[in-house]
Formats: sequence, C-alpha cells, structure tokens
Amino acid sequence: MRHAFQWLRSLVFIVQMYIMLAVIGFGFVPLIWFNKKYAMVAIHSYCRWVRWTASWMIGLRSEIRGDPPSDEVLIGAKHQSFFDIILIASAVPAPKYIMKKQLTWAPVIGLYAKYTNSIPVDRGKRGQAIKQMVEDVRSGTAKPGQLVIFPQGTRVAAGAKKPYKVGTGVLYRETGQPCVPASTNVGVFWKRHGIMRYPGLAVVEFHPRIEPGLSLEDFMSKLEETVEAGSNALMKEAGLEVET
Repeated sequence: MRHAFQWLRSLVFIVQMYIMLAVIGFGFVPLIWFNKKYAMVAIHSYCRWVRWTASWMIGLRSEIRGDPPSDEVLIGAKHQSFFDIILIASAVPAPKYIMKKQLTWAPVIGLYAKYTNSIPVDRGKRGQAIKQMVEDVRSGTAKPGQLVIFPQGTRVAAGAKKPYKVGTGVLYRETGQPCVPASTNVGVFWKRHGIMRYPGLAVVEFHPRIEPGLSLEDFMSKLEETVEAGSNALMKEAGLEVET
C-alpha cells in the first residue's frame, strides 16, 4: 500500500511539474522579449519550484554542496536523471548545456536552450559541436556562463558504469577555461525511466576546480576520478553500495 501511495504521489508531482514548466516558461516570454536576462530568472524560478514541490509532494529533499562557480567555467558533471540538471541550474547564475539536438524541438526546453546559448549536438557529430564551441570562445561570440557538460555523454543509472568521452578534455585544453567537477546521487531516488520517485536527500556536490594546464590524459583521469569517487560516496550515503 505504501509503495502504491508513493507511486501516486510521484505521478501527481510529475504532472504538476510539467504543467508549471509551461506556465513559467511561456509566462516569462513577453518579459524576455524586452530583456533576455529574464530567461535566467525563469529558469531559476522553475528550478526552485521543482525542488520545493519535490520536498513535500514526494519527500525528496535536495542539497547543493561545495562552491557553485559563478564565473566562466566548464562544469563536468555526472548525469543520472533530469533532477541533476535542475539542481545544477538552480545553483549557478548562468547555466548553459551541451544537449541533444532533438531537445531543441521540445516545447519550452528548446526555447530556453536558445535564450541561454546552449549548444545542440547530433549524437554522431559531437566533434563538430566541440570545434564550433572552441571557435566561439576564442572569437568572443560565445555568451559567458557556466557550460555544463556530461562527460559520459548521456544519463547513467545509479551504480552503472560508462566510459568518459574525450570531448570535455578537448574543450578544457582548447578554451583554457578551468573545469569544475560535479558529483551526484540523484539517480538513487529519481530513475532515468518510469514514474516512481523515492523520498530521501538528493545531492549535487561541486568539487575544487581543475585549473588549466594539465595534459589531456591527466585532465580526463583527474576529472573521472573526482566525479566518480564523489558520486560513489554520495550514493553510499543514500544507501546504495557501488562496486569500485
């Protein structure tokens, strides 16, 4: 009975979450036409709404640990579900994402991806997107902010293993920007698929930045070690033992 009740609570939470995505997203559009700064106001408002409603509707509290960056950096983040995107976007002032090109056609999400200068990529043409990003940074046309990259390229279930792709390292090397590793345990409570959401404490933790200057191999090794060790510790804290 308790499991069925939590499933029902999860369903209600998800429905209202997407309703509010439309309400907040479209509601801010007239303001954004006058000043694009309201795009970030809308994003932060929606993220706060999701975090707040998750805390009392499904018992999923959330917490940011470490020091979220506010300058122009790369964020190399573990990606387990939509909720880690929400937590990161709520914690930094100007988030932008390297994202699947298909999402540009999604209502509201595609609109705000454009407003925030997020970078849509074809799965098979990620190298082209990275090359264009490097050129934009060098020429000064890229909008300043915190570029969030998921080094594993996709959502990875809590406890699962997937190799890190070299694209984050190429951006780190070619742009000369520091990279802030970010770990999470959100996948323990908010799975990649399905309706069920579990109560608990979801955490995104920002680690000390990796300053420019490392070789590509050393950077990738340090990034993976930091993100994976941090995520494993957070998942263990949430009750999930992960084989290392």
